[in-house]
Amino acid sequence: MGEGIIFRLEDEDEAAPVENAKIKVVGLGGGGSNAVNRMISARFDGVTFIVANTDLQALRSCPAPIKLQIGATLTGGLGAGSDPEIGRRAATEDRDEIGRVLAGADMVFITAGMGGGTGTGAAPVVAAIAKELGALTVAVVTKPFAFEGTRRTQVAEGGLGELRAVVDTLITIPNQRLLSVVERTTPLQEAFRIADSVLHQAVQGISDLILVPGLVNLDFADVRTIMSGMGLALMGTGVGRGEHRAIDAAQMAIASPLLEETSIEGARGLLINITGGPDLTLHEINEAATAIREAAHEEAN
Repeated sequence: MGEGIIFRLEDEDEAAPVENAKIKVVGLGGGGSNAVNRMISARFDGVTFIVANTDLQALRSCPAPIKLQIGATLTGGLGAGSDPEIGRRAATEDRDEIGRVLAGADMVFITAGMGGGTGTGAAPVVAAIAKELGALTVAVVTKPFAFEGTRRTQVAEGGLGELRAVVDTLITIPNQRLLSVVERTTPLQEAFRIADSVLHQAVQGISDLILVPGLVNLDFADVRTIMSGMGLALMGTGVGRGEHRAIDAAQMAIASPLLEETSIEGARGLLINITGGPDLTLHEINEAATAIREAAHEEAN
């Protein structure tokens, strides 16, 4: 695995996306559709958004430019009833149409809330189609809150196992960990909105490495080299201010509560995105990147 680092300075005039790789983001089921909705509302440019769902009513309310009803014959447009087998069969039923909307993509992000029917069942099918088309395939999915029940957690784990077997890279966001970053007074809907926002950050953080020009740029070939066949991946984000902002941000990212039950200690491939104002210094960049590399596997390069 290689290491990719991009440095970017923020300016009043936002840099235009680089026209190089075609990136498509597919939201599956209710959770995936909600995440795509948030990305669209945040004006996430440079990618093509697609949503696919068995629930026709939910699909109609989604602002995504490409909407795909799957399993119409199987479900009658009424959803998968939290049954991943229905989700799998629905995606298989419309396999050709899924292939049509994914055709031409260099990179495909698949986002879904694992534990339900459509997202859990359809995600491995969609991922396999994307891989067959030659796209770098990355899944960014959530695991359910504990209060959603044991069955939903078990369904999610089963779906994650199937998904891991077909994608290049799998990033899982454990919703339960959000409890450590939100206030006790946070309303339920706001908690789910935050979960959607984390999915957004993960997808945009990776795609920006390719699409948005920086002082040291990565191209799609660099990202493919690092992420192709990577397997499980972790995501951490951090923000720093003041005199020690760079190292503070790096340490926050390393210790992110969203890093599941593990750390980046065994990571052999790194993608690092450092963004700062025009006063960001070379020494700050070096401090942040060094801190992250030292926390990873000693052979990470």
